[in-house]
Amino acid sequence: MLIPFTTPRLKGFRFPCEAVAYVVWAHHRFALSTADVKDLLAERGVIVSRETIRLWVNRFGAHFADCIRRGRPFSNDKWHMDEVVIPINGVKHWLWRAVDANGDTLDILVQTRRNAKAAKRFLSRLIAQFSHQRVVITDKLRSYIKPIARQAPDADHWAHKGLNNRIEGSHRPTAAARENHGAFKVTQAGAAVPRRPRLNRHHLQIPPLSPHRQLLSSCPG
Repeated sequence: MLIPFTTPRLKGFRFPCEAVAYVVWAHHRFALSTADVKDLLAERGVIVSRETIRLWVNRFGAHFADCIRRGRPFSNDKWHMDEVVIPINGVKHWLWRAVDANGDTLDILVQTRRNAKAAKRFLSRLIAQFSHQRVVITDKLRSYIKPIARQAPDADHWAHKGLNNRIEGSHRPTAAARENHGAFKVTQAGAAVPRRPRLNRHHLQIPPLSPHRQLLSSCPG
């Protein structure tokens, strides 16, 4: 199926905004390599090089992410925080994640430590973006106790493994990628992605571009 070239082209770019948005979406949504995205585009009649895909991802990835964040409703005042171990270039790292009561991801941060200093750094990022928190739910990791007490003194801190099921579901894609593809790598944009996953039937059944127009309305003109 060919990509419908109906949207205006970006200044200085041969392809329309819709094609660029598709590349960025596919690369980050499925943690695909530039070679895999190139193959997906070729199936749709679009021939681009791996270097072009890399440039599109590095240039527009952060912009699209910011547009999606701005378009989201205000976060819920109940936060769930957790951390999961991921290997990056053979070194153990910790991916810190926070979601609200609706399951929407508030922020993620990859750090080399799982201590109070790392918890403080992550919590500071959250408070800077979302200042209103009524309840903070974590597991029984003691590193959360002092940072939450000092930086969010008005919030109720619930430390209980069973209450944190909301965020456990958010870890599943990361755990699945780690199990299927092994170690992660760090891209030039600073993101942690699995090493060269293989395409499967789920990747090949990607819907047309039209449902992803939320990216297009904020494309740079």
